[in-house]
Amino acid sequence: MRTQKTFFDKIKPQFQQGGKYEKFYYALEAFETFLYAPNSTTGTRGAQIRDGVDLKRMMMTVILAMVPCLLFGIYNVGYQHFLAIGQEATLMEIIGVGLYRVLPIVVVSYASGLGVEFIFSIIRRHPVNEGFLVSGMLIPLIVPPTIPLWQVALATIFAVLIGKEVFGGTGMNIFNVALTARAFLYFAYPSEISGEVWTYIGDNEVVNGYSGATPLAAAVTAMNNGTPFTDVLANTNSVLAADYYSFANMFFGFIPGSIGETSTLMALIGAFILIATGVGSWKIIFSVFAGAFIMGLGFNAIGVNEYMNMPAHYHLVIGGLAFGAVFMATDPVTASQTERGKWIYGFLIGVFTVIIRVVNPAYPEGIMLAILFMNVFAPLIDFYVIKANKKRRLQRATV
Repeated sequence: MRTQKTFFDKIKPQFQQGGKYEKFYYALEAFETFLYAPNSTTGTRGAQIRDGVDLKRMMMTVILAMVPCLLFGIYNVGYQHFLAIGQEATLMEIIGVGLYRVLPIVVVSYASGLGVEFIFSIIRRHPVNEGFLVSGMLIPLIVPPTIPLWQVALATIFAVLIGKEVFGGTGMNIFNVALTARAFLYFAYPSEISGEVWTYIGDNEVVNGYSGATPLAAAVTAMNNGTPFTDVLANTNSVLAADYYSFANMFFGFIPGSIGETSTLMALIGAFILIATGVGSWKIIFSVFAGAFIMGLGFNAIGVNEYMNMPAHYHLVIGGLAFGAVFMATDPVTASQTERGKWIYGFLIGVFTVIIRVVNPAYPEGIMLAILFMNVFAPLIDFYVIKANKKRRLQRATV
């Protein structure tokens, strides 16, 4: 590490003002501060509080929290592949197939997104925004493993340009960047992002007689056929065991779906890391689950169709609700900032997720639209929370 630091110190004068590569200074700065703590301080006089945490380190904590979802996603992609073709496979063979599918998506996501970031840093002459360190990992985890790589690149570029840079960069965006990419894919290329069937033998050949239907797709089938949800799950795929779509399997994540969203357990491990390090808000995470569960109970009471009759606790483990609650609802830029506002914000995300799923099954993954919708209203929630606090304090004040 000392040799690398010496190298950066040696070439830095050429990138500083008046140097040969002056316009590329912020590109160099991005690499240097990624590896080392920045030299700058908040001031030259007065008391200073030194802390090892800066924005880049905080982003790395979030990436660390996503590692369990990534590793399990790699395994599950390979597991679903061999399950579909009816072959036994070793652990290394399963991981090999998973890596073959997942790693290119991760590489394309980071390459295309950071490419846009570096171009804007050179043009605008501002530091490279650290926020994409997280978004670049989130995007691969919320897409199916068979999505074309060019679509990943296109969606990532769109999300960085339209979802963030037009608002001024990291800290200024009003929508979650990763969800902006997924929304773009969902409306532009719905057949590739739907996740109805995503297990393939090769690049284009689907296993005959095999349906990789997600539990959300099975719920829509239950509503259309008037068949109880649990019966549909038990008979969704004749190739599989009857308990393939059991609650336990869906909780652990051994089901078809987007790469990092299938396992509620892995998402909860990530939630523990975020909460323990103080990076994520437990209030938002808990209230998202609470809102979804309560709304599910409400639909159970109405019971007009079999989707409404689906047990409320199933909403917590199907689709990307857990992943969205932990990693995207807690986005510090687009979420509510007040403590009471976090409760309201998270609760409404959970409520709207279930409403979108049940009332409009054309959009089965309701967590995406629910978070984007509440991103817009987060500042309004904070405004009225602060206004209410002022009113209560004025009423308590004595003249």
